[in-house]
This record gives sequence, structure tokens and C-alpha cells, in this order.
Amino acid sequence: MSGARGGAVRTLRVPGRHGYAAEFSPYLPGRLACAAAQHYGIAGCGTLLILDQNESGLRLFRSFDWNDGLFDVTWSENNEHVLVTCSGDGSLQLWDTAKAAGPLQVYKEHAQEVYSVDWSQTRGEQLVVSGSWDQTVKLWDPTVGKSLCTFRGHENVIYSTIWSPHIPGCFASASGDQTLRIWDVKSTGVRIVVPAHQAEILSCDWCKYNENLLVTGAVDCSLRGWDLRNVRQPVFELLGHTYAVRRVKFSPFHASVLASCSYDFTVRFWNFSKPDPLLETVEHHTEFTCGLDLSLQSPTQVADCAWDETIKIYDPVCLTMPA
Repeated sequence: MSGARGGAVRTLRVPGRHGYAAEFSPYLPGRLACAAAQHYGIAGCGTLLILDQNESGLRLFRSFDWNDGLFDVTWSENNEHVLVTCSGDGSLQLWDTAKAAGPLQVYKEHAQEVYSVDWSQTRGEQLVVSGSWDQTVKLWDPTVGKSLCTFRGHENVIYSTIWSPHIPGCFASASGDQTLRIWDVKSTGVRIVVPAHQAEILSCDWCKYNENLLVTGAVDCSLRGWDLRNVRQPVFELLGHTYAVRRVKFSPFHASVLASCSYDFTVRFWNFSKPDPLLETVEHHTEFTCGLDLSLQSPTQVADCAWDETIKIYDPVCLTMPA
């Protein structure tokens, strides 16, 4: 399959919906969820879009509307039909794609917009973590109607909350207070505070191959890698974006490969172990690119979504060639 520039891009246009997050199903190959909002998330409602791929492109399998913008989405790790979204009204929503109507459950405790939600990948615990503009992180068991715990410490809005794929009960958060923080649910306190940028940090992710390595993406246009054993200096810095980095994701297949999307409309692919780390720049959106994910099923497949009302699935050239 040719790369993103080669025309083999599957696109679904969703008029009046601006994409905020895209996440591949961990179960069903080719299934994708997208969280979207009307009016750039400033006003209006939100929509959860469930997409499937076929030979002719992308098709909408199901969509669910919510009365406020949806900013993030995460798939259940124990039920292929279940997802959680989060919204501008301070609530989380639990959906079932096997049912035409929804949501099954609404969890409303945050006092302001909820910008991030993530379902734990650790077997044996079904926990969801949410990050809000109210400066708190909340821990949820989706089978329980109220939060289990609230984590305080950030001094500005929280943009990103991500579970460690390695360490049970451990998650990271990134904030407008310019810090990356590592938390432990057992101690309900912060373990590590990293002053990672001199700018708001919009995204973070854990390396899938190294339990001590995370990456942050910030308004200063940079990506920085952090080894939790020594956080005084970043272990790498990736420069090239020309506006804020909105989301960053490590590859599930390559230990040193990651992807980032930005308000500069681009998606960039990097290998931080190389002297020239920028592998490829994909320029196929005409607005802020907010959602990004790398398939767990296909080593070459990427999905993204943007404020230009499109969702795209493609195989960038750099992932189709041997590393």
C-alpha cells in the first residue's frame, strides 16, 4: 500500500463535526472511534463516531450524540463493544456499540471540561482515569456509579491522562502548569513531578517497550522524552512542528518510533534513536489536527482526525519501509 501522499488514504467527511480524538479498537481490526464536537468544541453538542473499514474506504457504523462537545474517547479493555468518552460539561459517558441508543451510564463529578480519558490496559483491573480543566484527575471503576478517588496537585488545567502499559495502578498526567506528573493509585499521591517544558503540555504517552520512558508534547512545538530514573534533562528532544503539539503516541510495534499531530495541520513520524529523527511529515489536513492513533493490529496503519471535519486512515511511507 502506498503512503499517505500516494493517494491510499481512506477519508470520512463528517459535516459540522470537528474531530478531537481517534482511537483504534483493541479488538476489532479496522474499527475506529472518533470523539467530535460542533463549533470547534466552543459550543453545541458532541458526537461519538464508530467507523469500520472496507475495500472502498471508511463507513460509519454507528454514531451517538451528546449534548456537549466530546473531547476524548477510550475503548474498554474487557468488552469489545464498550467505550468511554468525556465532555465539555464535566461528565464521562459509557457507551455500548451493540445498542443503538445510549449512553449506558453518565459520570458527572468534574467541575469543568474533561479533556482526557483512558482505560487501564493492566489485566485484572478495570479502571478509567480522567483529566479535567478543574485541575483534578479522577479514578473510576465503570461498574461503580461514582469516582473511587480524586488526585490533586496540578496548578492548571489537565490536558492528558495516560495509564502506564507496564506498571499496574500507575498513570501520567500533563498540564498547563508545564509539568508531567506520575501518580500511583495505591498511594493516591504524586510520585514524580517533571518540569518538562516552559510551556503548556498538551499530551503525553508511555513507551510500549520501556517502562521508564515517556514523551511529552507542548505548546512550545517540541516533543521531549523523559527517563523516569533521571528527569533532570530530557533524553531526547524532537523539533520540527511550527505550532503546538496536540497529541503524541508511541508506536506499538517499534520501540523508538512515535507520531505527533499539531495545530500546524501536520502529522509527523519520528525515530528518536536516529541522528536525523524526523521520518516523515504528512500534510493532508487543512485545520488543527487533534486526534491520532497507531493501529494495534497493523504495523503500518495510522488514523487521525482534525477540525476540517475529516477522519483519515492511512499507511505512511515510513512505516511501510523496513526500519
